[in-house]
Amino acid sequence: MGIGEIGESLRRSTVHIRSANTRRPTAGSGVIWDSAGTIITNAHVIGRGEYLVELWDGRSLPAEIQARDDQRDLARLRVGATELQAATFRKTAMQPGEFVVAVGSPLGFIGAMTTGVVHAAGPVAGMGRRPWVQAAIRLAPGNSGGPLADAAGQVAGINTMIVTGGIALAIPSATVEEFVRQGARPRIGITIQPVTLNRRGGLGLLILSVEPGSPAEQASLMMGDVLLGTPGVRWASAADLSDVIEDADREEGRRLNLRFLRGDRAREREVVLSLAGRPAREAA
Repeated sequence: MGIGEIGESLRRSTVHIRSANTRRPTAGSGVIWDSAGTIITNAHVIGRGEYLVELWDGRSLPAEIQARDDQRDLARLRVGATELQAATFRKTAMQPGEFVVAVGSPLGFIGAMTTGVVHAAGPVAGMGRRPWVQAAIRLAPGNSGGPLADAAGQVAGINTMIVTGGIALAIPSATVEEFVRQGARPRIGITIQPVTLNRRGGLGLLILSVEPGSPAEQASLMMGDVLLGTPGVRWASAADLSDVIEDADREEGRRLNLRFLRGDRAREREVVLSLAGRPAREAA
């Protein structure tokens, strides 16, 4: 299969996602997971409100948000269409040096294609244990949620972000398959911002907001608290919180002890993780 054929096939299984609110022209890309109308994209592409999915043939369909996982930055949508051309997702991990193709809607150019090579595969320093496909490929805003495919046209990852040095990061297809199969991972219901602890030294995670009814609220965590880590362990990066939540999810009871600072006093609370992800209609 030539590059032109690969690109045409990927365009038919790639969608353009935009807000139904014309005053908020947010946009991104997505990949058709199955012929029954399931679409996979990044969680950060989807916010509050209603969204439209534009297919390769020009049809524009309302999308229902079925699941969203902020930790893995993945979301699953559904559109009312059948017999769509689903992408084929790769079953094996990418290797450095492999040829890759990306299709998406960078800067509003729907169906734009670019090529590159895999730079590395695996975790990225300072971003926790999660694996990434790291590719030397030219991407731009609007490529998020679109496919990164191999030389056979199989989708090896979902394009997610651009880092310095011209390297783009994609979520591996194995992680996407796990998300579709299992749904969103447990979450504790907070937004955080890394901060430097001047007097204590090290890294803290400042809580910017707490979801009503979330495990964090039930454990009495509040906006302004600074998470210090787990008993005996301090944070090395913001990604450590996702890692300990994932570890707790595997353990019986799914309980997570978090140390935090409120004012000048360190206190410890037990946060009980929810077994379900954030309800789709409440996604922010």
